[in-house]
Amino acid sequence: MPTSNESRAAAPPDFSLVLGGPLYQLWRRSRLSGDALELLHRRILVLTAVAWAPLLLLSVVEGTAWGGRVTLTFLHDVALHARLLVALPLLVLAELVVNRRMGVTVRQFLDRGLIPDAARAKFDACIESAMRLRNSVAAEVLLIAFVYIVGVGIWRTQVALDASSWYGVLANGTLRPSLAGWWLGWVSLPVFQFLLLRWYFRMFLWARFLWQVSRLELSLVPTHPDRCGGLGFLGGVGYMFAPLLVAQGAVLAGLMADRIFYAGARLPDFKLELVGVVALMVFVVLGPMLVFVPMLAAAKRAGLREYGILAQRYVREFDQKWLRGGATADEALVGSGDIQSLADLGNSFAVVQDMRPVPFTWRTFVQLAVATLLPVAPLLLTMFSLEQLLGQALKVLF
Repeated sequence: MPTSNESRAAAPPDFSLVLGGPLYQLWRRSRLSGDALELLHRRILVLTAVAWAPLLLLSVVEGTAWGGRVTLTFLHDVALHARLLVALPLLVLAELVVNRRMGVTVRQFLDRGLIPDAARAKFDACIESAMRLRNSVAAEVLLIAFVYIVGVGIWRTQVALDASSWYGVLANGTLRPSLAGWWLGWVSLPVFQFLLLRWYFRMFLWARFLWQVSRLELSLVPTHPDRCGGLGFLGGVGYMFAPLLVAQGAVLAGLMADRIFYAGARLPDFKLELVGVVALMVFVVLGPMLVFVPMLAAAKRAGLREYGILAQRYVREFDQKWLRGGATADEALVGSGDIQSLADLGNSFAVVQDMRPVPFTWRTFVQLAVATLLPVAPLLLTMFSLEQLLGQALKVLF
C-alpha cells in the first residue's frame, strides 16, 4: 500500500483557471464566494446592484428612464440590459461551470496514461506555471488599466448609439454624458469589460498550458476508440465554455437590437459581424486544441505503418494456413478463432485509418456556433412574424 506521502506525490497540482487572482481573493474575503466559488447568487446580486441599479435610479431622476426628450430611454436600451442583466451573470456562472469540470479534464492526461513517467515532472511544471500566471496581481491590474484607457474609449467612439440617449448625446464624435452616463462610463462598463477581458486572459492561460503539454512526448494509442489516440476527452472542453459564448452572443445581439430599433438598420446588415463573432468565439474555444495536430498526425502515420506490418504478417499466415493447405487435417474451420482475430485486426486498422487530426468533431463546432448565435435568434422577429417562423420550422420538421 502506498503511504500518504507517496499518494500526495502521485497527485498532480490542482488545476483551475478560476480559483485565483485578486478578484477571487476579494470575493472570498467579502464572503461572496466559498473556496470553490459557491454563493453564486450573492456575486450576481452584488454586481447587478453596482453596475445596473444605479443607472436605473439616475435615469429616473433625470427623467430618461422611460420617457423624456431622448431617442433611446434607459428601459428600452436593449444593448445595456443584454450586457448587464444577461451577459454579466453568465460570465460569473461560467466560472462555476469551468471550475467543476476543468480539474477533472486535466486529470485525464494522467488517468489515461498519456503522460509517461519521464515527462511527469514537466507536466506538473506546466500546471504550476499556469497557476502562477492565474494568480498574478500585475495581470489583473493591467486589465483594469486597459479597460479605462482603451475599452471605455472604444465604446464611446465606436459602440455608443449616434443619437440622443439616456446616457448622453454624441456631438462631433464626442459623448456628452448625463449623470447616468458618467456612472456607466466609470463603473458599469469597466466592471463588465474587466470581467470579459479576464475571461480572455484565462483562455490564453488554457491555450498556453495545452501548447506546453503538446511539447511533451505523450503516449498516444492510435487504436483508441475515441479516434484521437486518447485525446478525445478534450472535445468536451468546449461545452464547459458555453456560458461564455452565450454571453458574447448576448452582447452582439444587444448592439444589433439597438441599431435595428433606433438607427434604421436591418438584420441582414450584420452578416459580417455575425460571421466574425462566431468564428472568433469558436476559435477561442477550439483553437488551442490545434496544437496537437502534428502529434496526432504523427501518431496516425506510425499506427498505419505498424499495424500495416502486423496485418501483413497475420494475413499472410492466415492465407498460408487456410487457403494454401497449411492447416492440419483435424483442425476445424468452423469455430476457429483465427477468423475472429482477422476481423478484430481489421477493425483495429480501421480505427487507425479513421483517426482525426483534431480532438473534436464537426458536431462540437456546430454546437458552439449555435450557442453563440442563440441570443441573436429573437431578432429574427424583426424580419418575420412568429407565425411565419413557426410555419417554416414545421415544414423543416415534418
